[in-house]
Amino acid sequence: MPTVEYVHIAVGADNVPMVAGTQIKVLEIAQDHLVHGWNADDIHREFPQLSLGQIHSALGYYYDHQEELDAEIQRRREMVEQLRVRMGDGPMTDILQAMRQPS
Repeated sequence: MPTVEYVHIAVGADNVPMVAGTQIKVLEIAQDHLVHGWNADDIHREFPQLSLGQIHSALGYYYDHQEELDAEIQRRREMVEQLRVRMGDGPMTDILQAMRQPS
């Protein structure tokens, strides 16, 4: 399979794909798209510093690398859950639980 280049995406030494010239990770954009159901215009309202081309490139990168990026999303969720269990309940637990509940 030929190598595909993404003009707006840079993958650093840590192997984390970012929107080139920013601190915004491809995963952040992908999660907004997946979790909130946002399209490129919606994401642009959230990240007005990005061009639509940068956003579409990030989404394209996500879909071309979906298996590995979904695995990274799952790894991060598991890490957060492990931290939550290790820290136990506290004052912030109720606040975080309330935020997770649908309104």
